[in-house]
Amino acid sequence: MDERDGVPQIDASGAHELVGEGALLLDVREDDEWTAGHAPEASHVPMAQVPAATGELPAGEIVVVCRSGSRSQRVAAFLRAQGFTASNLAGGMQAWAASGLPVVSEQGAPGTVI
Repeated sequence: MDERDGVPQIDASGAHELVGEGALLLDVREDDEWTAGHAPEASHVPMAQVPAATGELPAGEIVVVCRSGSRSQRVAAFLRAQGFTASNLAGGMQAWAASGLPVVSEQGAPGTVI
């Protein structure tokens, strides 16, 4: 696992494995991005709302994801500074979808990454 600015970077398959082991996949994209397509296992908290939501996050491993990995990098760094165990999904939902992992819309149909 690589690190960038003190934040572990994890690829899509590694993130999927961690989520399967119980990690939280935290999607920090905006509502329209989430509605268009997200990982079925993900929880959604838009980036701007993360500071107010830290009391609701679990104490275990958190994998943060956005569209390309930039916003999630900042959120993961913030969470780590708050004492959470957080990593960034390198390449974001674009990497997730490119790896063939499922993306669903808000209605549960096949989704797209915007």
